[in-house]
Amino acid sequence: MNILNKYNKSTSHSSKFIALLVLLVFSLRVTSQESISSSADSLKNIKKNISIVLGSEAALYAGSMTGLYYLWYANYPQSSFHFYNDNSEWLQMDKFGHSLTSYHVGLIGYEALRLTGLDEKHSLLYGAPLGFVFLTTVEVFDGLSTGWGFSWGDIAANAIGTGLFMGQQAIWHEQKISMKYSYHKTEFIQYRPDLYGTTLPENMLKDYNGQTIWLSFNIKSLFLKKESKFPSWLNIALGYSANGMTGGSHNFSYHNGQIIPEYDRVREFVLSPDIDLTRIPVKNKFLKTTLKVLSFIKIPMPAVMCNSKGKFSWHWIYF
Repeated sequence: MNILNKYNKSTSHSSKFIALLVLLVFSLRVTSQESISSSADSLKNIKKNISIVLGSEAALYAGSMTGLYYLWYANYPQSSFHFYNDNSEWLQMDKFGHSLTSYHVGLIGYEALRLTGLDEKHSLLYGAPLGFVFLTTVEVFDGLSTGWGFSWGDIAANAIGTGLFMGQQAIWHEQKISMKYSYHKTEFIQYRPDLYGTTLPENMLKDYNGQTIWLSFNIKSLFLKKESKFPSWLNIALGYSANGMTGGSHNFSYHNGQIIPEYDRVREFVLSPDIDLTRIPVKNKFLKTTLKVLSFIKIPMPAVMCNSKGKFSWHWIYF
């Protein structure tokens, strides 16, 4: 198989799945709050609410996995189960994306069960692994397709995302460090529209050059006393990005008859203030839900960047 086609298929497959997953996850986050009983203080209501949420999660899992199989894998030749080492591709940006997805799907699985009235321990045990289960199923599909392969690197990244959420919730009973995403459009899209997409939504999912994955640290809960008047919603975020990539493991000098300029593939580390939308004190239920849904997005802020070549740069507003 042509290695370039493999990169194209791999990127398209993962990004389309994440898009589908994000849509379904947002639906679960909103509908779970609206569909369960508003009174979770009786055993009868708790059991009813748990049944609703677990049923929704089961339907979400079965529907998305079935849809994913027939939309993507059924169109490509199948094979015996095999492995594929993609750990060196995209300067590991795809691995950071796996951790991000696993973290947030686990967060939502946990919150959905907590809304039923189920205690924290069991909500964490049964809800938080949801992201790992989803993404591990995808890896099994990969392992049975000739176009991809089961990646232990992806499994490790999924485990890190799930572990980051579960560890904090078990120790601190809250998320003092959250994972976030941001995107800015890049010049590389013009050279590889087949790889990075032709519309902004496609670019946001496929163009690793423009993505930044963040760890956002809540300053007050981590470093200050509870009685401090420091804003509880103010964070400091550390981001990881990569730039100069026109291919997965190496760059290409031309594509479809078009010359591609030579770019240095570099890692980028970004430091920026951030806002934790879930800690903004609001009473309106709709607004509170909206802020939760949007909480995975890093708010554009000033930032300082250092790349792997030791070059520093300042950005008044970094997306």
